[in-house]
Amino acid sequence: MPALFVAGAGTEIGKTYVTAALTRRLIADGRAVRTLKPLASGVPPFDDPAFADSDTARLLAAQGIMPTPEAVAACSPWRYAAPLAPDQAAALEGRALDLADLVAWCRAQMARAEGTVLIEGVGGLMSPVTPEATGLDWLKALGIPALLVSGSYLGAISHALTAHETLRLHGVPLRAVAVSESPGAPASLDTVAAAIGRHCAAPVFCFPDGSACPDGLAALVP
Repeated sequence: MPALFVAGAGTEIGKTYVTAALTRRLIADGRAVRTLKPLASGVPPFDDPAFADSDTARLLAAQGIMPTPEAVAACSPWRYAAPLAPDQAAALEGRALDLADLVAWCRAQMARAEGTVLIEGVGGLMSPVTPEATGLDWLKALGIPALLVSGSYLGAISHALTAHETLRLHGVPLRAVAVSESPGAPASLDTVAAAIGRHCAAPVFCFPDGSACPDGLAALVP
């Protein structure tokens, strides 16, 4: 079951941008891919015009899938309106999510997929996904390798290396690091990526604003 988990060193740093770009590249290369964001916060209702800018809508568009209610549910079955950590957003709606259910759903999608499955996480690596579990717990339970996404903002190097070390200590295979350009960052994208690369065994790739997926990254996807 070839699969890759797209984890973030933080939130709002370009995770969905990188995931969508990677999805488009794999499809352009003739590969079968299914991209999922099982858990999403800050998602407007389907009939709200703002839904078109949601992470789920962007990932469906990258796959060439029309955003019907059925397609949305198949990509992101757990969606919450508040732009908060999923456990907090769920609580506001009187809902709850169990990690076992989330993992079981992901495994079922992986088992029935005909090609590679990309699973985009939510928030940063250590963001809570349930009252008891974090994104790291989710990733470890799935037992699949990770692609770590970082920004290039001030402090991004430390955040990326902290996430990298966390993955290493927990035995999670890291395929690559993708550094997404942050608006107004004081250092260049190449400078930030090079600094991360000096302390990281995995390949590091740059994603300038508006760029396509680098050739080398697509080749690392199982």
